[in-house]
Amino acid sequence: MRNGILYPVSATALILALSICAANAQKRYDVGASDTEIKLGQTVPFSGPASAYSSIGRTQAAYFKMINDQGGINGRKVNLIQYDDAFSPSKAVEQVRKLVEGDEVLLTFQIVGTPSNAAVQKYLNARRVPQLFAAASALRFSDPKNFPWTIGYDPSNFIEGRVYGQYLLKEYPHAKVGVLYQNDDFGKDYLNGIKSGLGDKAAEMVVAEYSYEVLDPTVDSQILKIKDAGADLFFGATTPKPAAQAIRKIAEIGWHPVELVSMKATSVGSVLIPAGLENAKGLISANYGKEPLDPQWKDDAGVKRYFAFMDKYYPDGDKGSNLNTYGYGVAQLLVYVLEQCGDDLTRENIMKKATSIKGFATDFSLPGITINTSPTDYRIHKQFRMMRFNGERWEPFGPILEDTVRPG
Repeated sequence: MRNGILYPVSATALILALSICAANAQKRYDVGASDTEIKLGQTVPFSGPASAYSSIGRTQAAYFKMINDQGGINGRKVNLIQYDDAFSPSKAVEQVRKLVEGDEVLLTFQIVGTPSNAAVQKYLNARRVPQLFAAASALRFSDPKNFPWTIGYDPSNFIEGRVYGQYLLKEYPHAKVGVLYQNDDFGKDYLNGIKSGLGDKAAEMVVAEYSYEVLDPTVDSQILKIKDAGADLFFGATTPKPAAQAIRKIAEIGWHPVELVSMKATSVGSVLIPAGLENAKGLISANYGKEPLDPQWKDDAGVKRYFAFMDKYYPDGDKGSNLNTYGYGVAQLLVYVLEQCGDDLTRENIMKKATSIKGFATDFSLPGITINTSPTDYRIHKQFRMMRFNGERWEPFGPILEDTVRPG
């Protein structure tokens, strides 16, 4: 009789135990993740020469607060730990080691700046810690063969340059191209990229290439040399200050080439106003995202969500700043990736999901532009749309352009 009573109880206990084991088997965590929390680490230049970029980190901290208020990611609250690296590589190393070994974060997210990301890349890959969506544009941050645990967010300067070359080959096949570039990897990646896009015609079409040093007071002499070489299309592979100088000098000397500038030099406030808005009229560049204050997006659902977010969670932030829309979009992408991970919050699975994104668009992606990655192609941005400055704002034109050359 006793055995008859005990048998169903034991069976029930066994079934319950198996159910618990099955439920637990579906949940897999690495350090920094649990049933209630996802711990992320980030360094940002809150001080130092690049402190303007601190608004990226502030926007992202505010975004994750909004996510937590909405219940978190699959029921888990995001704990974003941020440290100031002052845009110093040595300090970035110190702070990232603290995040990994002291705070025990699950991953690093959007470390800001090429120098900081480069300084910690080997360390994070050796520790097999995801370096997700690095705010840097060098090719090394989208190199799955050598750095499988790193995936950059920004389009590489080389790829952007190559897209320009492909565009010129189609629209200005007989142009005589003059290039002004910064004499370091930043500028050389653009120069090599545009030549790659021009292909066999690069030697014929590029008639002048002159560099400048970061500390040069002006680029006036380079502009004169490019003009004298007979160029009728100017490409500025520069940062904001020399870009403004070049645009103004071109106007002053009465030269009227087709003018093309990198995405790094498209800010109305820091480039085009100092250059003179009238001087910048007709300027060509490319983009992959919406401009928040552009009237054409006033009824756009994604832009409306961004403004509502800023009003509530970052009211002191500049709603029109591309740095803030940038930070918002990257945070949105990370939330999407972590949602796809479900209850498997291991570092290996996070990288698997981050490198198998299909057709995702942030609230600021231009219509038709999506993010797609694979285990052999870590590039987040390889689709662009050309745009032209009309004297007041940038206007997109033409079809979506995509860099179709496979990496490696």
